[in-house]
Amino acid sequence: MGAPRAQHPPPPQLLFLILLSCPWIQGLPLKEEEALPEPGSETPTVASEALAELLRGTLLRKGPEMGYLPGSDPDPTLATPPAGQTLAVLTLPRATEPGTGPLTTAVTPKAGRGAGPTAPELLTPPPGTTAPPLPGPASPGPPLGPEGGEEETTTTIITTTTVTTTVTSPVLCNNNISEGEGHVESPDLGSSRTPGPMDCTYSIHVYPGYGIEIQVQMLNLSQEEELLVLAGGGSPGLVPQLLANSSMLGEGQVLRSPTNRLLLHFQSPRVPRSGGFRIHYQAYLLSCGFPPRPAHGDVSVTDLHPGGTATFHCDSGYQLQGEETLICLNGTRPAWSSEPPSCLASCGGTIHNATLGRIVSPEPGGAAGPNLTCRWVIEAAEGRRLHLHFERVSLDEDNDRLMVRSGGSPLSPVIYDSDMDDVPERGLISDAQSLYVELLSETPANPLLLSLQFEAFEEDRCFAPFLAHGNVTTTDPEYHPGALATFSCLPGYALEPPGPPNAIECVDPTEPHWNDTEPACKAMCGGELSEPAGVVLSPDWPQSYNPGQDCVWGLHVQEEKRILLQVEILNVREGDMLTLFDGDGPSARVLAQLRGPQPRRRLLSTGPDLTLQFQAPPGPPNPGLGQGFVLHFKEVPRNDTCPELPPPEWGWRTASHGDLIRGTVLTYQCEPGYELLGSDILTCQWDLSWSAAPPACQKIMTCADPGEITNGHRTTSDAGFPVGSHVQYRCLPGYSLEGAAVLTCYSRDTGTPKWSDRVPKCALAYEELQDNRKLEVTQTTDRSRQLEGGNLALAILLPLGLVIVLGSGVYIYYTKLQGKSLFGFSGSHSYSPITVESDFSNPLYEAGDTREYEVSI
Repeated sequence: MGAPRAQHPPPPQLLFLILLSCPWIQGLPLKEEEALPEPGSETPTVASEALAELLRGTLLRKGPEMGYLPGSDPDPTLATPPAGQTLAVLTLPRATEPGTGPLTTAVTPKAGRGAGPTAPELLTPPPGTTAPPLPGPASPGPPLGPEGGEEETTTTIITTTTVTTTVTSPVLCNNNISEGEGHVESPDLGSSRTPGPMDCTYSIHVYPGYGIEIQVQMLNLSQEEELLVLAGGGSPGLVPQLLANSSMLGEGQVLRSPTNRLLLHFQSPRVPRSGGFRIHYQAYLLSCGFPPRPAHGDVSVTDLHPGGTATFHCDSGYQLQGEETLICLNGTRPAWSSEPPSCLASCGGTIHNATLGRIVSPEPGGAAGPNLTCRWVIEAAEGRRLHLHFERVSLDEDNDRLMVRSGGSPLSPVIYDSDMDDVPERGLISDAQSLYVELLSETPANPLLLSLQFEAFEEDRCFAPFLAHGNVTTTDPEYHPGALATFSCLPGYALEPPGPPNAIECVDPTEPHWNDTEPACKAMCGGELSEPAGVVLSPDWPQSYNPGQDCVWGLHVQEEKRILLQVEILNVREGDMLTLFDGDGPSARVLAQLRGPQPRRRLLSTGPDLTLQFQAPPGPPNPGLGQGFVLHFKEVPRNDTCPELPPPEWGWRTASHGDLIRGTVLTYQCEPGYELLGSDILTCQWDLSWSAAPPACQKIMTCADPGEITNGHRTTSDAGFPVGSHVQYRCLPGYSLEGAAVLTCYSRDTGTPKWSDRVPKCALAYEELQDNRKLEVTQTTDRSRQLEGGNLALAILLPLGLVIVLGSGVYIYYTKLQGKSLFGFSGSHSYSPITVESDFSNPLYEAGDTREYEVSI
């Protein structure tokens, strides 16, 4: 036996054998182009490398049809050649270069006893090894040699084929755009020889502080194409934000990027030859978002654009935590200079030179924790006293305690103790210039609420009266003796005690004081309300209502109206219920029954009356806030009207009727510089729907068509004549342009866009005509032409002169000598007036409204 075969990795030629067995390769003619690599060569040829690339690409495209998937090994049985043939290696051009190249193989038929259906060995063994010959089917065993049989003859037939391979890569069409306005269109490469896929990224960036607004003017993409609109990116750590994709875009749609960078990413499996997209973009000034309004405070903003400021302030009794003023800073995305502040109530403190203010308990569970020990000292100026009014008080009887002392120390006399006294609704007056307020709370079971208003007043006048949930009017804002104060309550509240007196007087100049206590405004249990709008509150709101309530309210509006009830707050205890009756009295149809916590909702009556009944069975009291309801009501038209439509932005509307009843016509108009999009007239139809959608007013950004010119033509930069577009005029030969040759469409703050100049005119060129006349005169006075004309005239006039002389002699002979008329006439001859009309060329020159005539002699 020979030496064992050396183990070598499968050479690249094996890939060719697999390729030849594929159905799309079989049957190709073959041609020899290169010699085969030396047997056993470890280095693959260029052809084998190209073949490997071709095979891999082919398998990726055709593999699924053959059961081959990327990442798996091809079936080696596919490379089996026909019986009795041996396959050799082919040579191909480089797969990365399109073109043609030779494909070479050898087909070797077997003769003699070795022929048979058994496949021969495909590859030549490496040098130094011996491969046993294939046995024939009739005589299996060792191969035939010189001693054992007849010699075998091999004939090689070489054929060729030409295979064209083209490998295309995606067409790159990236573009960086930095102009403030322009258009982006899909690439038009219809004439390109590269039919490959497209992968285009358009990056639009403008100055920091500006964003990018786009409008889709044309969009016609196939299902295989994709267009993505992304905002941001361009810097490390900034991930673009997807604004829209092809399925979300539509013609006329407007999108805004919140940063100064926008990306358009377009992908197509082929070069688009029709359709595509066209997008208009323009920069717009970015702004900071409106800063959040702090709880228990407010904010005022000068400008939301870079450089603007936002100033925060807190309600009385709260202190600002953070920066008072923020500045809108310019950047890729403008932002405020710091985080917005908050308003917090402090747990204690000293208030010097107090005039008017408020003490508020801190939020439970805040920085002060669940257990509170807060002490406030209120100090007024010398010679003044303090009036303390209890605006809101909700204390846990077991865990909360409030004490007020007339003085500035914890040893001052107590004038109020919540454990012993009822809430003084008329307030407290200090005997000195200071008050000492102490609040103790130890893990209350109910929410804690405390709001006390203080006011310093002179000793020679009365303190300013206060009325929670009401208004106070007075004859003397300084409240000197003799001043009157009149009280009224807000909607939903009533004076207690009811009826007069609703006014008090400041009396006693030696020791000024009010002659009566201030009344209080309380939410009542029931009542009849006939105002066009108002509010219904649960008893004792904003305090929690007491058990054992049975309250009935009657709401009444005009006969031709009905009632809209808006449930703002509803949080009643379990077992309590608010019932709404659609009519006058509890016997009417039940409209709704509301229990427990409810979200905001709206209810409508069918007529001008609505009845509300609130029932709370008796039980133990449950102090605290947040238990009750707030209901707003107002009269509205009956349901025989169309829905209310707001006026358009940058425009207005007029109605033919006060109420939007059937047949009402709304007429819409826009402010100057804006055009109406939609129908300008809407009609309320019989089914109580509008005849069309409400229109909108859009800024006009195009100029009117300036028109063509006579005896000339024009070229336009944009057929739609948008702002910034140009129209250039030119005249035909022989005409001159009078006026501006280029007109530009520019925008105006008010009014529609306008052209930069009037449309020019094309008039005949006077100088050119004058030059032509001079040329004619020159030609007429040319000496050579005069000589030629003289010879011609001489040849004609000499014979003619002889004829005239002879004729004259005959005439004289007969008329003078014979006395006869030559033509048989006699007598004198009368001469008619002779008119001579010049037949000169009179070309017309027109310039504006004048006409000039030139006579050439």
